[in-house]
Amino acid sequence: MAEYINELRELIGHKPLILIGSTIIVMNDKKEILFQYRSDTKEWGLPGGAMEIAESLEQTAERELFEETGLKATSFNFFDILSGSNLYYKYPNGVEVYNVICVYIAQDTSGELAMNDGESLALKYFSVKELPSQLDERAKLIIEKHFIYG
Repeated sequence: MAEYINELRELIGHKPLILIGSTIIVMNDKKEILFQYRSDTKEWGLPGGAMEIAESLEQTAERELFEETGLKATSFNFFDILSGSNLYYKYPNGVEVYNVICVYIAQDTSGELAMNDGESLALKYFSVKELPSQLDERAKLIIEKHFIYG
């Protein structure tokens, strides 16, 4: 998590924060979507994270994609933006957030899958027809809205 967020947390504790960040959809040649099994929530989610100071949302997507998966993309196509009460999340450690998530689709990814930042326990591509059972609610919203019921 960004140093800035940690500094805010020292001031306000676990109280809700509005966090702005990027989520990245990576698809392979079979149109499967890359998920990460997160170390903090023990759920499958999409790569992404909070924006850092002076960073654009696209720069956030680029940084988070590499940190969490080891992949790079030639570009990121804007896909959706999500916000509202259904983006509230309480982490297992008690920290509360309301997310504002800018979703991008990574184009022409390259590199080897690697878990570089300790946030992932596993990385795996899944078909939208065979999603993992322990799916993060935020990822579920994106997948259902655009790939299942969209």
